Amino acid sequence: MSLSLIAEFVLLAALWGSSFLFMRLGAAEFGALPTAGLRVALAALFLLPVFLVKGVWADFRQRARPILFVGLLNSGIPFALFAYAVMHITTGLTSILNATVPLTGAVVAWLWLKDRPSGSRMLGLLIGFVGVTLLVIGKSGFNATGVAGAASIGTTLLAMGACLLATTCYGLAASFTKRYLTGAHPLATATGSQIGAALGLALPTFWFWPETPVSLGAWGALAAVALFCTSIAYILFFHIIEQAGPSKALTVTFLVPVFALMYGVFFLGENITPWMVTCGVIIVCGTALSTGLVRLGRLERAT
Repeated sequence: MSLSLIAEFVLLAALWGSSFLFMRLGAAEFGALPTAGLRVALAALFLLPVFLVKGVWADFRQRARPILFVGLLNSGIPFALFAYAVMHITTGLTSILNATVPLTGAVVAWLWLKDRPSGSRMLGLLIGFVGVTLLVIGKSGFNATGVAGAASIGTTLLAMGACLLATTCYGLAASFTKRYLTGAHPLATATGSQIGAALGLALPTFWFWPETPVSLGAWGALAAVALFCTSIAYILFFHIIEQAGPSKALTVTFLVPVFALMYGVFFLGENITPWMVTCGVIIVCGTALSTGLVRLGRLERAT
């Protein structure tokens, strides 16, 4: 990749890494569902001018139903689940679990699209899920003070489960897009999906709207996550895909937790434990194998 494209790559990772920080700040006052609803609604507003690009509006009108639906799978539901998660576990841990997206995507593609992974990709899936299992085990026995507590354990496991359910939604959305939206203009999909997510979350956002006034800081956090981490990030992501291909663009997943962990330490005072780092490395290695970014020649020849 060129230096300018590498700069875009790093910027994208920095933006997506900050999304967990902004979600934490927003969800603390808005709650999970209004945080997700406002995020996609504001992102849709920011992206509306994209429809002025030649061919985007026509493509959206032609494929409106699947684009609107994929918005719920790829934005609405996952954003709500992650907003809930960051209220109960650290943003760093949430970002590490988010790095399993390519793993769940590979499993969904295998089961739904019959895209059977090769030998090294199968090994990658196994390694990745071992990493997730170890991470869950390491976080399920003790709370932040090191003393076991049933309530804190249950909340932690529920939050981690929400993260994994969100990554499953991403995997389903990827396979749905491949099956029903192949050839669609990426900007039409990006903008239309945010509109679909906003429509799907409109009523839950209204029902769960906070009863007490919300600070300007929380509003600012949601504006930032919508503009920078959603609207601009989508445009960067699709540009990288266009210039370098999907495989290289996908590797941004590996860099996102690095930024998220740093933001959590500097702005929220979160701790990075050796266990989190070790499990994160295992997950990244498994993901690299499962996506085909790294291949083991002997296993490839065996299959």
